[in-house]
Amino acid sequence: MALNRDFVGRASAPSSPYEVSRVKIKEFATAIGDDNPIYRDRQAAQAAGHPDVIAPPTFPIVFSLIGGTILSDPELGLNLAMVVHGEQRFEYRRPIRAGDELVSVSTVTDIRSVGRNELITVKSDVSTVDGEPVCTTYNTIVERGGAG
Repeated sequence: MALNRDFVGRASAPSSPYEVSRVKIKEFATAIGDDNPIYRDRQAAQAAGHPDVIAPPTFPIVFSLIGGTILSDPELGLNLAMVVHGEQRFEYRRPIRAGDELVSVSTVTDIRSVGRNELITVKSDVSTVDGEPVCTTYNTIVERGGAG
């Protein structure tokens, strides 16, 4: 079944705050196999000009899509069991740092059929709880067989 095109342009409410910790950054860096010391060692990060350890560039995927309810809204018609990752990109204003409290607002920017698949693109604006913009994420998700 095709995804509900009425969702294009729809934005989620701001997510609950996500507290970025050194532990979560280190776990993520380990999971992606990146041993850069600025993701693990406060002194190495400070030597590189950061106030504390920073997160790898793809870290926002941990929280940016799950904060809102757009993808899980039954009216969208997305079958999560048939979802695979399409692509992602990130635009940064500054690195994510340990100690940040971040919120995201996700907006559906495109839904289209490609062959038998449905593609949905979601833009998530990530900022601190105080409103400082940090980054914008762009994610394309593929629902296999959704266009039937």
